[in-house]
Amino acid sequence: MKSDAKKMSAKTLALGAILTALVIVLQFMGSFIKLGLFSVSLVLIPIVIGAAMCGKYIGAWLGFVFGVVVLLSGDAAAFMAVNIPGTVVTVLLKGTLCGLCAGLIYDLFAKKNQYLGVFAAAIVCPIVNTGIFLLGCLVFFMPTISGWAGDTDLVTFMIFGLGLINFPVELAFNLVLSPVIVRLLNISKRLG
Repeated sequence: MKSDAKKMSAKTLALGAILTALVIVLQFMGSFIKLGLFSVSLVLIPIVIGAAMCGKYIGAWLGFVFGVVVLLSGDAAAFMAVNIPGTVVTVLLKGTLCGLCAGLIYDLFAKKNQYLGVFAAAIVCPIVNTGIFLLGCLVFFMPTISGWAGDTDLVTFMIFGLGLINFPVELAFNLVLSPVIVRLLNISKRLG
């Protein structure tokens, strides 16, 4: 059996390249849309699309690129000031794993129905992104997070103050746009 890397067609690689450029543009532009300390990640949409249309490895690649751009854009500046290695690990891991997991979940559900797979991937991607972020906060930034929480219960602050600020918006955009865009790409593929 050939490896996934050897099976990638020129069309898959071209779409992966276009989605890579879109991830970069959306993340830099999205850094201007802030809710609290953090920007809204519209970039998860092309990650889900890439995971569904191009496979889990392209999804992971797109997530990694997302992480790199987060580090370069200054979006992680508050955390970089506290712990540079912890920030780099958390940001790259959350991006890469959200793309990889979206691809794995897509593969699992797409056996029944492709759009069910996209819908499931659109749910999993922001869950993994936010979940790894919160785990990174626990592992690398607990004293800082405690200071930010002030008199608020730490768990409440992490879930509602850090995790749920952007999560509902990211989830909603993913659930609405990712399946629609994948459907449009499939229609254009059939026509072209």
